[in-house]
Parts: sequence; structure tokens; C-alpha cells
Amino acid sequence: MIITIDGPAGSGKSTVAKELSKRLGIPYIETGAMYRAVAWWCRKNNVDISDRRQIKEALERMDIDFVTSGDTFLVRHGSETINNILYEPEIGELASKLAQIPEVRKFLTDQQRKLAASGSCIFEGRDMGTVVFPDADYKFFLVTSLEERARRRVLQLKEKGIEVSFEETLEAIKKRDYQDENREIAPLKPAPDVKIIDTTNLTVDQVVDSIMSEIDAS
Repeated sequence: MIITIDGPAGSGKSTVAKELSKRLGIPYIETGAMYRAVAWWCRKNNVDISDRRQIKEALERMDIDFVTSGDTFLVRHGSETINNILYEPEIGELASKLAQIPEVRKFLTDQQRKLAASGSCIFEGRDMGTVVFPDADYKFFLVTSLEERARRRVLQLKEKGIEVSFEETLEAIKKRDYQDENREIAPLKPAPDVKIIDTTNLTVDQVVDSIMSEIDAS
């Protein structure tokens, strides 16, 4: 069973996917972290992202593993788990730029499909239901007001030890939305057969209950 949960930054995809994975007993894959991992690797290795050759070489020698541990998705560099350091604002901006590059998207799409081949999974991201898994068993798209998404992201970053202002976060999300919605390759948009859920005034449990109702009804 493949379940996709798409939506813009800060719409609650990761939190909802994690809770859903607990209820269903299947792993979830945070694909945004995969793009951030590529961004982190490129920054670490001083890759010029305007140079396709450098990007291709960086992907070929990327020393990063994507693994699941229970209901947690882990990004590892050697023996070190690096999830927390992937959420710096600069990494997010670089990840959005890299997401527009065909070589990066193909590399990570292949990685995501390999993870799916191992068994049932929940995939959350931006193009899971439209490009990566167009034939997924269940597709959901989360939407949330811009202000609520900024508030949630500030709290999420604070939990990771990263302090940012609400205004700075709001502007970063606006910029990310524009880049994601207007890129030529796999732009952020709902799939034709997706279930759209507005999470602005819903708790995590209410969103997951809505998803579970759709799954149980089929």
C-alpha cells in the first residue's frame, strides 16, 4: 500500500505522516528531508549548483543514507543522524533551487521508488501523488493558511534548536511557495484524484482521523 501526502511547506505533512504511520504500522518517508540532504551535501562540498556537471558528480559520490527506524525517517551521514541540521533556513532555500534541477529530481525519485519497493509506505512531499507515485493507493493534499504555516514552522524550528522570527519565516514560506508552484519540473499542485484537507483549524488527530476514514471506507 502506497499513501501520498502532498502540500506546501508548513502544512503539517511530516507531523500527520508520522502519526498516520503509527496508526497503520507502516513507515513514512519525509521526502523534503531528502532534498535538504542533497542541499546540505552540496553546501558541505562547495558545489556550484549552477554547474550541472558538479551537481552530477556530487550526487554520484553522495555519502548519505535514507533509512526508516520504526515510525521515524532518518537521514544519515556515516554513523551520524543529521535530520536536525537540515532545517536551517539556508538549507531550505538551497533545497528549493535544487528541486528545479532535473538530475536532482531523477536521483531522488529513483531513491523514493526504491524505498517503496520494500513494502507499504507513506510518502510525504510535494509531487508524490502527481509524479513519483501517480498510481498510489491513496492520495491526500494538505492546505493551510500562510500565517498558520509560518507559526507552525517557527515552533518546529524552535524544537530543533533553531531560532527564527515569525516575519522571517513568513517571507521564507512565501518565497518557497512561489518557487515550488512555478518550477517547470513537477510543480506543486494537487493531483486530479487527490483528497484535499484544509488543516488550518484542525488538530493533528483530526487530520489523521479524516485520512483514516478515507482508507477505511475503501
